[in-house]
Amino acid sequence: MTANTTTIYRARRILTMNPSNPETTHVAVREGRILGAGSLDDLTGWGPYTLDERFADKVLLPGFVEGHSHASEGTFWRYIYVGRFDRMDPDGKVWPGATSIEEVVGRLQDHERQLSSPDEPMSGWGLDPIYYGDRRVTRQDLDRVSTTRAIGVLHASGHIFNVNSRVLDLAGLLRPGINHPGVPLGDDGLPTGELKGPDAMSLVGHHFGFDREAMASDEPGLRRFARLCVRQGVTTATDLANLLPDEAVSMMRRVTGEADFPVRIVSFRRFLGMTAPEVIERALALRKQSTDRLRLGAVKAFVDGSIQGFSARLRWPGYYNGAPNGLWYTAPETMRELYGAALRAGVLVHSHTNGDQATEMALDCLEAALLGQPARDHRFTLQHCQLADAAQFRRMKQLGMCANLFPNHHFYWGDQHYAMTVGPERATRMNACATALATGVPLAIHSDAPVTPLGPLFTAWGAVNRLTASGRVLGTEERISVADALRTITLGAAYTLRLDGEVGSIECGKRADFAVLEDDPTEIGAEHLKDVRIWGTVQDGRPFPAVAA
Repeated sequence: MTANTTTIYRARRILTMNPSNPETTHVAVREGRILGAGSLDDLTGWGPYTLDERFADKVLLPGFVEGHSHASEGTFWRYIYVGRFDRMDPDGKVWPGATSIEEVVGRLQDHERQLSSPDEPMSGWGLDPIYYGDRRVTRQDLDRVSTTRAIGVLHASGHIFNVNSRVLDLAGLLRPGINHPGVPLGDDGLPTGELKGPDAMSLVGHHFGFDREAMASDEPGLRRFARLCVRQGVTTATDLANLLPDEAVSMMRRVTGEADFPVRIVSFRRFLGMTAPEVIERALALRKQSTDRLRLGAVKAFVDGSIQGFSARLRWPGYYNGAPNGLWYTAPETMRELYGAALRAGVLVHSHTNGDQATEMALDCLEAALLGQPARDHRFTLQHCQLADAAQFRRMKQLGMCANLFPNHHFYWGDQHYAMTVGPERATRMNACATALATGVPLAIHSDAPVTPLGPLFTAWGAVNRLTASGRVLGTEERISVADALRTITLGAAYTLRLDGEVGSIECGKRADFAVLEDDPTEIGAEHLKDVRIWGTVQDGRPFPAVAA
């Protein structure tokens, strides 16, 4: 499509998310933007056009907006996948899940035998020990793979490493006397090899190839992530917690600026290794480097850890199985300082809170910050906030906050939450999408890829059906409609990113971003929403078929 050419796409059905024009059959595009949506007669008044019928038998929606993902989903595929569930890589290959610790160890052993250098470290990802009963993975398990090679595996949650004795030795941790809540000890008084939270994880990751700063500069990983976005109908995706060193920013600007790069990346600078004033100053500097397909200048903070990793902070009565409470990743006084500085500078902050105690702390901190620096439209967003109750949602509404909930948890860990982590009552109200909508809290839903696979329609299916892997419906009253779920993965997610004026609906003036579907998600049936076939995307008016992704 040349710069001044108008192309009118015809589709079987176009669902616009524009309440004044909710459904139509044609959309006109010029210079990567939408001239209008309507009938062919409505659009011919824009002058000469080319009628493109390639989507005549397909359904168009606004391009899906993944409001909580990480570009490291592309990077991780260079490591060994040891997750519990089968998983498709960016090239369409399905990798089988590991159903036991023995299978995890065996997969690592198979890979280790293929390495030529005895000093080459080895990394895995996706480990999910909550599926393997009460026994945790230990350094002795990974020592069965090698005692001389540095080996480490990232949990599916992204909040815990398991490492072998060699890594502990390299990090100076294979000794008695360690006293840190993120470094559990065995009966021998030595670390078990499980390391929880950023303090502990930062001591070991670089020894086996999980250097976060180096991963941020992984160009092949960014390209793999983009291919995956096309496969899932995503035209705007967050990279939500990047350290964004200068070399990574330079690489991302170059790659996203290529004529055939298919997705808009919104990358948040992680609040780590800097003071609150420093990270706000860095965000403002990064904002000046933003482009259309690389949006910079926002901050991501972590308040606590993972529920299934038992590192999230829960209010009384705590964990259902009696596990000790989780970890604070950021102190309350630091969160208050961050929120205050961000409000003064007009910097968007998204905050990770999994447990309800962490959510309460974030609400308290924002309330205090707003007293000193009122702001009418800050759109600070709580990411996950999975255990938030109705009272907390009312506070979010009062404080002008958004919520981005995580309904994929119901399928992947719902049975474990019911039986082990939080118990039946709290499990049935986790990720309370219906309560959030009824309260008027601006709502998005997400995958947190690579924690769970990128796929907005699967996430929508999770919010609509709330089914666990065993088939249990976990919280009938918190199910939402298909229409509401589709809105949360388009306009809802765009709103939390301050992009709702550009993307999230198909209407005049917005970016020509479309998810191109083979099936109609409003007709296939709520139980089959995750099975909707995806042709690909149109991003900024440029078609990208998934088969070529």
